[in-house]
Amino acid sequence: MITGYGFKGLELAADKFERHMIKQIKRVVSETAEMMVSQMKALAPVDDGNLKSSIDITYAKGGLTAIVNVGAMYGIYVEFGTGIYSSTGNGRKDPWVYYKNGRYYFTRGMQPQPFFYPSLEVATKHFASEMNKLG
Repeated sequence: MITGYGFKGLELAADKFERHMIKQIKRVVSETAEMMVSQMKALAPVDDGNLKSSIDITYAKGGLTAIVNVGAMYGIYVEFGTGIYSSTGNGRKDPWVYYKNGRYYFTRGMQPQPFFYPSLEVATKHFASEMNKLG
């Protein structure tokens, strides 16, 4: 009998192939997440640097899932804008005054400064391309 053939050999080959594919998928997930975070940090506007420094990655399910997080609570307002400039169209319609650092400010809102969704679009294309290469 020739070794390496038969049910046991096929089972070993399938296990080896599975481990190789999982390793490659983890590489693609990690590469894509790192690319997205890098792009987000490049696009994020900087005032005090809090938004940019709050962007991070958490890996779950043994590295097969990456969660990109924006820790700054105001990130959504930067992404979509506020007031009359809100890209969703449901921002506040009347002007308002707020107090910050010893001064009062009058505003109608803030223009959107997208950093998350443009990065997600680039990352999605990269992920799909790399996964297609794996077969």
